[in-house]
Formats: sequence, structure tokens, C-alpha cells
Amino acid sequence: MADRRAAGLRAVGLFSATVLLTVLLDQLSKAWALSALEPGAAPRPLLGSLLQLTLVLNPGGALSIGNSTTWVFTIVAAVVVVVVVRLARRLRSRTWAAALGLLLGGAVGNLADRLFRAPGFPSGHVVDFIDYHVFVGNIADIAIVLAAVMIVLLTFFGVRLDGTRPVAVEVGASETDGAETDAVEPGDDEARSDLTTSA
Repeated sequence: MADRRAAGLRAVGLFSATVLLTVLLDQLSKAWALSALEPGAAPRPLLGSLLQLTLVLNPGGALSIGNSTTWVFTIVAAVVVVVVVRLARRLRSRTWAAALGLLLGGAVGNLADRLFRAPGFPSGHVVDFIDYHVFVGNIADIAIVLAAVMIVLLTFFGVRLDGTRPVAVEVGASETDGAETDAVEPGDDEARSDLTTSA
């Protein structure tokens, strides 16, 4: 019991630290982008022609989808926050703690923009500035994508929130579990033989 409690405390600690670090990096980078970049200005090279810096105030979701329904994305982000916080109480796995911490940190980072940035609650514009040529994103988006990849891998390998994995069931045992069989006990054949003889 003490070991499980300690594992839970470590996982929750890692989860909380990941959330705080993600939100801090996201908001600081957005503050820098707002001060150093201008909307509509020519992109600045970041990694040669691979990545550029372009300031976009995004009223919608990814790829600027849903520009007229910003409040919907606000509700979705709020729901994600509530669900992840509830799941965090069951954490024992450090890998799951990191994944959910990235997910929550990214969701909170973009949710803060929608709640507190212009044009106002709950339709604030998200600050995007990392230009991938196909779309423009931010640190929160990177965190959410990393979290999604980690969650898919953890689920694929069967790792649970508490760090355990399902116990493999032997094929022979699984075939007979719950099945009604007419088992023949030792000595039945002899008993039948005796009855036939006496008859």
C-alpha cells in the first residue's frame, strides 16, 4: 500500500510539473511572438526553409477551421481539462503522467487564449506563430500532438494508468473458462462396465 501511494505521489508530481512547464513555455513563447512579430509580415526563417515564424491570431481550431464557432472549441478544451484532471487521480505510471501532463498543459495553454485574449471571453484568438508551411501552430499544439502519440503507444502496448498491464490468459484455459463440459471422472468407464456385466 505504501509503495502504491508513493508511486501515485511521484506520478502526480510529474504530471503537475509537466502541466506547469508546458503552460509556462506556451504563454512565454506567445508573449514573445506578440512582441517580436507582426500579423501579415513576411515570415522569418527559423530552421532554414523548413520552419518559419509567422504571427497568426487564430479564431478557430487547427488549420483555422471553424472561425465563426470559437466558443465550441472553448467548450471542448474545457471538457478535456476536466476529464484529464479526473484521470490524474488514478495515475501511478510516470509515462502516463507525462502524456496527460502534456495534454492538459497544451489544452490549458490554448484555453487561456480563448478566455483572456481579444476579442474577449470566450472567443479569444489563439496565438500561433510556428509556420510549418501547411499550417501555423504553437507550443501548446506541439504538446498536444506529443501527448496523442504517447497515449496511442501506451494504449497499444496495454499500459494502464496505474502502470500495470493486463495478465495474459493461457489459450487452453480461456477455451474452457465458463464452458459447460461433460467431464468424465476417473473410474466412470469401470463403473459402466460393472453395470453392463451385472445386467
